[in-house]
Amino acid sequence: MYARIFKMMCEIKNSTVNKTQTEKLQEQESKRDFFCVVRDAFRVFARNSSRILGSAWAFAGAILIIIVWALTGPTFHFSDTWQLIINTGTTIVTFLMVFLIQNTQNRDAKAMHLKLDEIIRALKGARNTLVDLEKLSDEDLDKLEKQFERLRRKAEHDGNHPRPVRPTESR
Repeated sequence: MYARIFKMMCEIKNSTVNKTQTEKLQEQESKRDFFCVVRDAFRVFARNSSRILGSAWAFAGAILIIIVWALTGPTFHFSDTWQLIINTGTTIVTFLMVFLIQNTQNRDAKAMHLKLDEIIRALKGARNTLVDLEKLSDEDLDKLEKQFERLRRKAEHDGNHPRPVRPTESR
């Protein structure tokens, strides 16, 4: 009996907490500015579009469109208008895809950097100066690359570098 009363009290409390959290979320949502809403909508659209348009079905659909266009050539006597249709269509699609691809690559690169940064921070002995390398200038990156090249050559010379596995060898 006490357990049932306690359970009911917890449900009432959780209901109140959830209602309060829901109200807070709705309030925050209403305060968001227009650009934030557009950015979030584009993020969702770009992610879904890249998943769909990067599929084999989308490629097959594009091939089908080109085949249909090519088959209609004789009907339209391979006119300038017939050629303009495919040129305009592909130009528009390419133009829009550049933005979708760039957005997806930017997000993937940022996520990858954050994951690698976390690994660097978690490993003992790792140089945390390597975190945020993407923010360095090209000259600084070149210097760092040369430093790693020297370290690799030194390790090979000292015999500390593991022998590379050839593609024909198994591990």
